[in-house]
Amino acid sequence: MTENRFPRATLADFLGDFVVYRNLEPADNRLRGLKQVWPEIGLESYRIPRKAEARYANAILHFLQQAQALRGEARPLERLLYIGDTRLLDGTAYRNLRAASGWPGWGFIANEDTTAAPSVEIENGLYLTNRWADLAAFLDFVQAQGLPLDEATVAVIDLDKTALGARGRNHRAVDAARVDGVRRTVEEVLGADFDQAAFRSVYDELNQPLYHPFTADNQDVLAYVCLMVVGGVYDYARLLLDIAEGNMSTFEHFVEACQKTVSERSDGFAALRSVHAEVYGNFRRGDPTPFKSFRRQEYLTTIGRMDFLPDGTELGLLLREEITLTGEVREAACWLQERGVLCFGVSDKPDEASLPTPAQAEAGYPALHWAQMKVVGKATGLPPRGSRPYSDPKRF
Repeated sequence: MTENRFPRATLADFLGDFVVYRNLEPADNRLRGLKQVWPEIGLESYRIPRKAEARYANAILHFLQQAQALRGEARPLERLLYIGDTRLLDGTAYRNLRAASGWPGWGFIANEDTTAAPSVEIENGLYLTNRWADLAAFLDFVQAQGLPLDEATVAVIDLDKTALGARGRNHRAVDAARVDGVRRTVEEVLGADFDQAAFRSVYDELNQPLYHPFTADNQDVLAYVCLMVVGGVYDYARLLLDIAEGNMSTFEHFVEACQKTVSERSDGFAALRSVHAEVYGNFRRGDPTPFKSFRRQEYLTTIGRMDFLPDGTELGLLLREEITLTGEVREAACWLQERGVLCFGVSDKPDEASLPTPAQAEAGYPALHWAQMKVVGKATGLPPRGSRPYSDPKRF
């Protein structure tokens, strides 16, 4: 039997259930989640703060302190590492967490670009690089700066496009899974009336930074807008004109306009009514994940892109089509754990796109952090004890 070209692993191999998704309810049910701790983190009422908010950092800090106690460590946490993929969002989350905790620390942000020469930039406590393999150099760097890596240190590890689907290398597979989820949702609702070409035209146009003031870069919003446009509730040309002229500046304006149209047309849009009611109701309640039925489709399309191609698949094709576990992050996390560092995973992906329903769990579907993936990366020089090398450095 031929040995697998790629080893397989899960995020849980180095995180266990010390993982939290968008709803801020830790996967480890021994940890008290947001529904219980919101008064303790400064919220006036229960709501789910987003990743760039200061209250999000307060929630994560609460979970980290609980996790430290749960693992039986008498020493309190005193130092912070943060591993992510975006200067703005992860950089902000890291700085907010430092401010909330008062701990010294460093953040590592990578976006792979092998067409450019290796580059490292140091900026306000962030170590910014275009190579994931620089994680080893980063860990050397922070120790040289006087930051011990031991039981009093926590490493907060971003999951999406960091620990899995590494940005610049494998993130397009994550994006493809999301597009698949939007397409399946729209197709399921519209049935025979679904127009694939029209859907892609609308999705590709609106899924650009130019429209972020309108969509808030929220895929729930984008999926709903695509459905309402392709389903004929709101004319596409009119929408683009209204956005350009400032007459449709926010998603609230759009969903209210759709509510008016759907409620006035009792003879039409039968297939869209239940979806519109779902999104409209959740949005009015302030739910950051208003289109939950779409996100459940995204869960299935994401799981479907993990470890599904043969080992012999050409590497470039594999990285475009299949979501893989980032070898450098796995290696660094194992190395840190050997030194007593607490590793904790965070994800802004909605719980509905990350966790199976009870029926799916009964059928054997795993949470994303328990899903098996191929491990792809470049050896960094920090091999965990007892592990075989997981990749050939010559591949990159």
